[in-house]
Amino acid sequence: MSIDLARIEAAVAEMLAAVGEDPERAGLTATPRRVAEAYSEFFAGNTVNAVDHLSDSIEFTAKADQTGELVVLRDIEFRSMCEHHLLPFLGVAHVAYVPDERIIGLGNLARVVETISARAQLQERLTEEIADAIDEGLSPRGVLVVIDAVHGCVSTRGPRQTSSSTVTLASRGVLNNSVERAEVMALIGSRGHNA
Repeated sequence: MSIDLARIEAAVAEMLAAVGEDPERAGLTATPRRVAEAYSEFFAGNTVNAVDHLSDSIEFTAKADQTGELVVLRDIEFRSMCEHHLLPFLGVAHVAYVPDERIIGLGNLARVVETISARAQLQERLTEEIADAIDEGLSPRGVLVVIDAVHGCVSTRGPRQTSSSTVTLASRGVLNNSVERAEVMALIGSRGHNA
């Protein structure tokens, strides 16, 4: 199903009228179009299967004495829309996986995050869906996804906690093991590299 821009524009005009604004006022006449264009970006992931980004993975064969290498991609910036209030939440995702027989270009991991976050979401589900997509698309020995995000619905309304963030975690396979998971979390948190 494609995004119906005209329908979004009409709904935004109605919403403006419902809150006591005049949708024909000079500053608001283009707002319905602008919101519709923004929403087409915010919800672009609705029509894309994130696993497709992993379809061009390549064979990876470790030597018999190797246990497999860990791949960690930190600080993948994303934005999503909270499905409870349709307000944005912004943050970073950290993705780690232990390859088995397949590896993928790192940009494809970022595309998975981008696609799944471009939907009406809950952070908890977003974290799980990213882990599931990587698990399905690569069949790795383990997956770990950590998301740290700031929610518009927490910072701009209700409790108005502007400095708080929410952290969620999903793990699969060998990275379900608490020791293995702790080692990956230490790598995600380390900043020992030189710029």
